[in-house]
Amino acid sequence: MANILCFNLCLFALNMLLYLTTFEAYNPGFSVQLIRKNSSYSPFSISNHFHKHKHRHLPFSRVPKKPLASGPFTRVISNNGDFLMKLSLGSPPVEIYGLIDTGSDLVWTQCIPCNNCYKQKNPMFEPQRSGTYSSIPCDSEECNLVPGQTCSPQKLCGYSYGYADSSVTQGVLSRETTTFSSTNGDSTVVEGIVFGCGHKNTGTFNENDMGIIGLGGGPLSLVSQVGAKYGGRRFSQCLVPFHTDPNSSGTISFGEASDVSGEGVVTTPLVSAEGQTLYLVTLKGISVGDKFVPFDCSNEISKGNIMIDSGTPATYLPQEVYDQL
Repeated sequence: MANILCFNLCLFALNMLLYLTTFEAYNPGFSVQLIRKNSSYSPFSISNHFHKHKHRHLPFSRVPKKPLASGPFTRVISNNGDFLMKLSLGSPPVEIYGLIDTGSDLVWTQCIPCNNCYKQKNPMFEPQRSGTYSSIPCDSEECNLVPGQTCSPQKLCGYSYGYADSSVTQGVLSRETTTFSSTNGDSTVVEGIVFGCGHKNTGTFNENDMGIIGLGGGPLSLVSQVGAKYGGRRFSQCLVPFHTDPNSSGTISFGEASDVSGEGVVTTPLVSAEGQTLYLVTLKGISVGDKFVPFDCSNEISKGNIMIDSGTPATYLPQEVYDQL
């Protein structure tokens, strides 16, 4: 993938707005807060474990110019290069901190029983304790959308979902009520979110990771699932650099709450690729001081030569571009 670049927005402060313009129903949208792992707001503030992910990458955007007075609101915390987003699953709600990943679609968390799983600090989600949990059958439309689907003897939809760093989650595709805290102090409930209840999960995870929140462009991503209720499939993301106050935070906003406009705002178009749900843009070059380093000296710039992925902390460049830089 010599032409694909993965940009860490925390390092480059790259701010972009994602717009997917399918509107199905009016709703002003909601915002989710991003907070650091060592913040006093974080449940993981006591420990400071490091981990290195090589698959997922980094997101984009800015705080909405007018935060909604009553939109759903959830914290997201810095996790040594990745970011964790808090949401609650089930009835009664159970807090889940998942890695936000614009490079994949599936939303999943570790579920009991989980005999072959990575170590997790917080309690795992127990489907049997939720009054709103349901497994998705094999013959459902949703089951046809998930990779590696299998059918259990109980006719339930099994899945196997892999990542570029060889991490894998396997489990049962399920449906659950998701609860977001709100900017006005109330709770906002979104029913029927499809997610993976992972019973076998391996890879480069640490004990703070409770799963992954897929924010890609596919139909199973959180962006797509909430899009019909909150002003279309669009979102914006504001991240904070690591050297700032650990109690500072960023946000993810969905629907109309994701609008980023006003003085100083710049945008770049997304590039569509057939069969792809990734977020691609075109990189023409990189400026170092007053020196411009072109991506391609022949001026034959390929459209969509950079991928934005919030699950990969590092920035990757083709060797020839790296050497010039």
